[in-house]
Amino acid sequence: MSTQTLQDQLDAITSSTRKLVQPERLAIGEQAVAELFATGIENRILQPGAKAPEFSLPDANGKLVRSADLLALGPLVINFFRGRWCPYCVTELEIWRDLYPALRERGALMVAVSPQSIRQSDFTAGQHQLPFPLLRDEGCALAGQFGIAHTVPEYHQHYYRSILVNVPFINSEQSWRLPLPATFVVRQDGTISFAEAHADFRVRPEPQDVLAVL
Repeated sequence: MSTQTLQDQLDAITSSTRKLVQPERLAIGEQAVAELFATGIENRILQPGAKAPEFSLPDANGKLVRSADLLALGPLVINFFRGRWCPYCVTELEIWRDLYPALRERGALMVAVSPQSIRQSDFTAGQHQLPFPLLRDEGCALAGQFGIAHTVPEYHQHYYRSILVNVPFINSEQSWRLPLPATFVVRQDGTISFAEAHADFRVRPEPQDVLAVL
């Protein structure tokens, strides 16, 4: 079994990207990350001890999944990701796929939440053989309640379109709202026991840190 951490794998993606993409194009993403970090968004996410927002969201089959029903069965890990177009997100989801038995052994459940359309979630679940529900958070409404939603600036929208990442098409709505990559653990009483989010999409919470609180 690999001893690589999730961050090791994400750093490898970053290193490869920097070799393939021109510096002036890389600078666009760096600027967007720096500006997002400067807003202080990381400091405004819901913290451990806070009450988690309740939700009822459609899964990849269009069936509504309710947080109250999941919490009746055990603690809940909520992973927010940007979409199937993001290689960092896909890598993180696959790590969680492989760790899902360990999560279930601890009596916990998991959902992954993104603004992408139900059809896109269906593609993602099938392509990557994900054992947990992928939920659609239209317009990042739930992400906003957790304090992690933001709007992609116009210059970064142009960059995404130039590399054929059409976020409005993928999300089936026009807002260009995305969540910070984030993971929350919610106890059965509805309070948050773990919360971590990053303005830099290349940095993610380590799954082992999440499993440690379950």
